Amino acid sequence: MLLAIFLACLSIDWLFGLLVTVFIIGGLYEFFTMVENKGINIYKYFGIAIGAIIPLSIVLRFELTRSWELLFIGLALLFLILMQFRRRENSGVIVAISTTIFGILYVSWCLSFFIKIRYLSGGVGLVFTVILITKLGDIGAYFIGSRFGKNPLIPRISPKKSIEGAIGGLVFSVLGALASKPLFPVFSLSHTGWANSVYLQLIFLGLFLGILGQLGDLSESLMKRDCQVKDAGQILPGMGGVLDFIDSLLFTAPAFYFFMSIILK
Repeated sequence: MLLAIFLACLSIDWLFGLLVTVFIIGGLYEFFTMVENKGINIYKYFGIAIGAIIPLSIVLRFELTRSWELLFIGLALLFLILMQFRRRENSGVIVAISTTIFGILYVSWCLSFFIKIRYLSGGVGLVFTVILITKLGDIGAYFIGSRFGKNPLIPRISPKKSIEGAIGGLVFSVLGALASKPLFPVFSLSHTGWANSVYLQLIFLGLFLGILGQLGDLSESLMKRDCQVKDAGQILPGMGGVLDFIDSLLFTAPAFYFFMSIILK
């Protein structure tokens, strides 16, 4: 069902932008809820509103400045400071402001790069590519780790993740990158040396995004452990929350966008 909705939305750029916005809102809600459970007083709905403006502004082609996303975040910081003046006590102000801004950057700014990828030349195929590489890495890490995992990766963060699983995830990410070759409209980093080989470039891309995807997964696991929760939410049956689903994509989407922006010049 989710796959059918995704495919239907991907074919229409503005509809895909709205779908990404929905995921951003869900991810922000779960993130801020986890933070509240830790006892930090934040302006949850203000943070969600600012977080939703960023992807919507991309969909509407709003370009007031070259880095207008950071303009929104700067304005959010200003309003957050002003809102702190209404509080009856001063304790926790820095933590509340910092956590809110971090949530906006971590979830909204990072995931909104999917909309930018969709607007690139051959954007539909490129969106498929980054998701394929990242999620195959997740699948590979899970199955290889479950079957052959013996050596813990970072047990204090995620006891079930293993070194064998991490290696398996990278192998699957590389296979995903190689399989995605027909989806690239143009693929050439250089005309000299090893980089002239498309397959070597794809292997590099698979390894690079595979590592970033695993770092994204571990980062969310670290935050959940700090907040003492098993899953960020329960909205997606069998997957946990929205944040659990998008965690590995939060680092790969911006990296892939900048990578492809250079190639497509």
